[in-house]
Amino acid sequence: MNKYESVIIIGQDVTEEGIKSLIARFTDLINTDGKVENVQEVGRKKLAYEVKKNTEGYYVVFNFEAKPELIAELERNYRITDEVIKFITVKLED
Repeated sequence: MNKYESVIIIGQDVTEEGIKSLIARFTDLINTDGKVENVQEVGRKKLAYEVKKNTEGYYVVFNFEAKPELIAELERNYRITDEVIKFITVKLED
């Protein structure tokens, strides 16, 4: 299994309850075929430029171990979740 870091930006209109729900959903998805090591909620930040009519976003960083096949499924879920306005997943060096 490889180590990954995934950063998502959640839109400004999502409530605290909605944010917790999204974090739980993605954590559960990663844990089905991997292991979440750390979830860091960076918080609400001003975006450098407007993304999907959002000027602010809530940043969440997931550090986890998983098989490479999980990344495609995770990013597919990011894409179909309307509340996620941006995301990136990178493989960390050993």
